[in-house]
Amino acid sequence: MVKAALFQVDAFTTRLFSGNPAAVVALSAWPEGKVLQAIAAENNLSETAFFAPAASGFDLRWFTPLCEVDLCGHATLAAAHILFRHLAWPDPVIEFHTRSGDLTAWREGEWIVMDFPATDLTPCTTPPWLVAGLGIKPREVFVTARDYVAIYDDHKIVFAIRPDHEVLRALDRSGIAVSAPADGFGEGVDFVSRFFAPRLGVPEDPVTGSAHCALAPYWARRLAKSVLSARQLSSRGGEILCSVHGDRVALSGHAITFLTGEIEWEVDDPSA
Repeated sequence: MVKAALFQVDAFTTRLFSGNPAAVVALSAWPEGKVLQAIAAENNLSETAFFAPAASGFDLRWFTPLCEVDLCGHATLAAAHILFRHLAWPDPVIEFHTRSGDLTAWREGEWIVMDFPATDLTPCTTPPWLVAGLGIKPREVFVTARDYVAIYDDHKIVFAIRPDHEVLRALDRSGIAVSAPADGFGEGVDFVSRFFAPRLGVPEDPVTGSAHCALAPYWARRLAKSVLSARQLSSRGGEILCSVHGDRVALSGHAITFLTGEIEWEVDDPSA
């Protein structure tokens, strides 16, 4: 039998039962990918983060219930929180080696800050199926290598969207971010968003750090400011502080532990 420590963390929030829940599994060695995917499916959260020691820092991977993904913000925040809060990581900075390159995380007071690559946005013609899936035509639409980004004029529209997930699942991108300025929403908030990823087994993601690698640079240009406060308008809600530095985006958030435990599984190959 193989055993590993398992944690569940609410990320991008200071309150339990809000933010985005992520599972975190601390490994001593890597099992087969099919085992990682089975654990993520069993957890049935939008993301499960797995990390194991590397020559420097940790190797980090992320899985939805259906597949492995290239980048996940809230599960990275959750993993850093576990290392700092529960596993007594002694250094001020954690280095993660991932499919999206080397990422770092560090603490600033009660915040955990993560350094991510900025995501390029390319304007595109609004696809009819995107309008059908969202139900309300956006002001403008962009694409990234992974997602559509739909921009609206009012935060009330973003809040009111009731997506058709079957339609969105048929689009040629994994996820759909919708966003609007936060004028009239609340003091100190610059922009709001929601994120849908039915193709990845996540109908609506509660708080999506990776989407802000594209959203933060867009709103930084449009609002002419490099530090922005973002709110994701899912039913759970969450807050992200974004700081844009050229081709990098610093995402800052809080996290709180909900569950600690241990999982075990049987393998045919004792070396797995």
